[in-house]
Amino acid sequence: MQYVFSTRKTIRYRFPTHTNDLVMDRSQAEVSEAFLVVLEPKEAPPLHVHDDTEQIFYVLSGAGTLYIGAETPQRFRVKVGDLVRIPPHTFHRIRCSGKEKLVYLSVDCFPGGRPKEEPTWESHVRVMCELNGWDFDRVRK
Repeated sequence: MQYVFSTRKTIRYRFPTHTNDLVMDRSQAEVSEAFLVVLEPKEAPPLHVHDDTEQIFYVLSGAGTLYIGAETPQRFRVKVGDLVRIPPHTFHRIRCSGKEKLVYLSVDCFPGGRPKEEPTWESHVRVMCELNGWDFDRVRK
């Protein structure tokens, strides 16, 4: 069983809209996973929702705007040292609004346990790629 995970030994997933550096795969834990999100200036993942996950973000560098809600999203500024909580069933995204990249640690917590349909990070990424029309082989280099 592994207890310590290095943020210097990650697996990179470069999506067309952002980068995720996987730190701890959901298959290595009971009810969580962790990754670094890297957003270059003006980048933002698509507005999305997780029905099986509560997310916690801790901003390590840069600044951005958090969007909450689908119809008319609320906006919140985020900066270094801020902690963000995204409850399940909440549409959200963060856009890098500064001149330097925005980096935050994302910890996904699965209240019902590890998702059976997507038991690994890679299986989740494959579903994300299919939903967004992205080429998995280009995302996972």
